Parts: sequence; C-alpha cells; structure tokens
Amino acid sequence: MQKGATFKTLAEKFSADATALPSDFVSPQEADQAATSAIESLHKSGVYQFGVRINKAGDYPTKLRDAKHPIELLYYQGTWELSEMRGLAVVGSRKPSKNGVDRAARIAKELVARGFAVVSGLAAGIDRAAHTAALQAGGRTIAVIGTPLGESYPKENSELQDHIAKEHLLVSQVPVLRYAAQPFQYKRYYFPERNATMSALTEGTIIVEAGETSGTLTQARAALYQGRKLFILESCFQNPEITWPARFEKEGAIRVREPNDIWKALDPK
Repeated sequence: MQKGATFKTLAEKFSADATALPSDFVSPQEADQAATSAIESLHKSGVYQFGVRINKAGDYPTKLRDAKHPIELLYYQGTWELSEMRGLAVVGSRKPSKNGVDRAARIAKELVARGFAVVSGLAAGIDRAAHTAALQAGGRTIAVIGTPLGESYPKENSELQDHIAKEHLLVSQVPVLRYAAQPFQYKRYYFPERNATMSALTEGTIIVEAGETSGTLTQARAALYQGRKLFILESCFQNPEITWPARFEKEGAIRVREPNDIWKALDPK
C-alpha cells in the first residue's frame, strides 16, 4: 500500500537483503490492520476459504524465484498440491479463430492424457478453451488470474472460475487492498504481471494463437528469461500478418509442427 510500490520495487527491496521478511518493512500494527481489511474485502467478495503462500515460509514454490521480479506473496483457492504437478501453460488470443480454439482444446486434452496440469489465465478465448477442455478430459487445471480472488474478468468466466477454485487450483498475486484503491485504468497492468508468474509456475508455455501486440508475448519473453520452454504452434508461423514467431524462434523458442515436438523437447531421450 506504500506510495510507488510495484512488484518490481518490492522484488528489488527483497533482493537487496536475502534475509528480509515482509514484517521487516512494516510495523505489526500496520500489518494487522491491512490483514483485517484484506480479509474483510475477500469476505465481501464471497471468498471465505483461501490460503496464502509467502516467500521463505511454508510451501512457497521456489520455482517462482526464477521470475525477473518474483512475487513475495500470493493468494490461492483449491488444491495447492496441483502446483507440484508437471504443468504446461496454454495461452493465446482473447479473440481467437475457431481453429485456434480447436487447437487449444486438442493440446489441453493431450496434456491431460500425459499427466500434465493445464495452466492458463482464465481470460476469454484460448485460456477458456484450454481450461474447459482439460476439465472435459477429466484432468487437472490451474488458473493464474489478473484480479484478486473473488473477482473475475471477464465476468462470463465467473462460473468457470468458481469451479476451478473449488475443485482445482486458482492463484492470484494481485494485492487485494491496492487493487480496490486503484483507478480502473491501472488494473489492466496486473494481467501481464501474472503472465510472468504463470510461466515460472510451469515447465513451459505453449502459444496457440496471438496477434502482434498480444499480452501473450509478455509470457513468451518471461519464459525465455526464466529458462522455461517456449512452444509456438506452426500455424502462428504461417500467419503473414505477424512477425513475432520468427523473432522468438531465433531467441530459442521451439517451433511445433506436430505434437511430438513438444514431448521430445520436454523429455529428450
């Protein structure tokens, strides 16, 4: 809640002192007041059962430290153990083609068949298709959202979000009180920031379909920075309107001409 605080400035603050804890930077009174207010806010949103993961405490996933600006705290609902499964992110456009939706669904179902968790961001389009296909296939899915728990964007995904929160795993790094206090136009920045966390939580990211200015490319950059696999479907390379696939291939992304290209890269024998 401090003026000027961002995920970047907080990460820098903690990286400057490897032993630092959140309680080193705020008084107990401030912490208690913020905690009470955050819990009240979550309750108003209908969130009564949730957990937190804090760096240096409990089951915080060390793989999140691979992010350029790793988060110190996250909120979650559902089965935390799913974060320990092998997982791949399936992401892409919010306004995909029908072929893009079909490709996302096929990939999600194959991931389920191979024992992977399907990870995505619960946005419209490719994200929704991936989560839905994973559920239809009887698999496990993890949603990393760009809003606090109890809020959904887009609204039409609220039922799907509730189901994932109850039966699978819903993760949010968005600070509850800060989000509530911010003007609407600033809230959109949480979406690309969560993409970096989504990437760090997984072994790799599969981009199904994305435009030249898509937020999905934030996750592509994060995956390469974090040493994760970045997979780009052949159909993206065949689209004459975009240049990013060739650019990321030069930086180390894997061109997926057939599904086996994914499995060979993940488990080379």
